[in-house]
Amino acid sequence: MARQETELAQACETAEPIRTCVGCRQRASKRELVRVTAVIRHGQSVVEPDIEGAVPGRGAHLHPTIECYDLAVRRKAFARALRLEGGPSSAPVGAYVAGRVTE
Repeated sequence: MARQETELAQACETAEPIRTCVGCRQRASKRELVRVTAVIRHGQSVVEPDIEGAVPGRGAHLHPTIECYDLAVRRKAFARALRLEGGPSSAPVGAYVAGRVTE
């Protein structure tokens, strides 16, 4: 309980939104994470990165690392966080993360 109070106090001091990564479950500032949303493509749910953070609707946040992406896929965290039925395709997020790592 004391740890949560400390994190909340730090968040209030910086006045920066704090989000939780769906992969590693660590809390981080919103600008350190990439927001992902679900869209319907050809009748199937697809999880895509929302770089601008402007897509309306439910979103989830992820560290832009291969490790966090792999954890999120393994734990089926995208479907749970975005409240989707079945296993949505998260290939666009994987491609985005892989592209950021090689830059």
